[in-house]
Amino acid sequence: MDLPFDTLLSVALIIVLAYTVFGLTGFGASITAMPMLVYFLPLRFAVPLMLIFDVCATVLLGLKNRRAVDRRELLRLIPFMLAGMLLGVTLLVTAPERALLFVLGCFVLAYTGWSLIFQRETTMIATGWAAPLGTVGGIFTALFGTGGPIYVIYLTGRLHDKSTLRATIGALIFVSSLSRLALFTTAGLYAQRSLLLLAAVLLPCAMLGLYLGSHLHRRLPVRRVVQAVWVILILGGISLIWRSLRG
Repeated sequence: MDLPFDTLLSVALIIVLAYTVFGLTGFGASITAMPMLVYFLPLRFAVPLMLIFDVCATVLLGLKNRRAVDRRELLRLIPFMLAGMLLGVTLLVTAPERALLFVLGCFVLAYTGWSLIFQRETTMIATGWAAPLGTVGGIFTALFGTGGPIYVIYLTGRLHDKSTLRATIGALIFVSSLSRLALFTTAGLYAQRSLLLLAAVLLPCAMLGLYLGSHLHRRLPVRRVVQAVWVILILGGISLIWRSLRG
């Protein structure tokens, strides 16, 4: 894929922004980047591209506190997550891109609305929610790399210790990243021309964003940063829906 310089620069800035958010919050890179990336890259190109950066980021951050991982909750989610991912990869390869962009736009708006409207209380939820939330999270993880927020909904209702919660989310994202890598390779998504070359060129941008986010984590009010990201997501979700409907 031969990209004009201005397109390459735009993609690079999106990657830096997405992984700055990841460094600040511990998740959210793909849901931040994808609504903007699909204006410059095909969806089936952008999703496996972001996965490469996700694997590198979770290796650096996600396994630091692996002793704090709640393995019981992890084992409850993983089987359903994998089942959802199999369905998601099938849809990614076979479904029309316009339909997928519409679904992505709706998902981004739904998640943003839920985050802004509902209070995040620490009430317990039943373990039975692992099945539907794990499956739906797996589908959106495979389709767009955006299943992380769904896992967070479940885990925040089960784990009230912040260290355990962060460590378990990181471990789950790591497992899902490796699983997606195997599924995408099997599906032939990494055989696309220039994908791996572009990933190598843009990897320093992801690492720069990760560094900036981690560095700013102790200096900036994360809540304010996240609120700014909500604005980006709302505009991105609306534009995706409009684009998919107009064709």
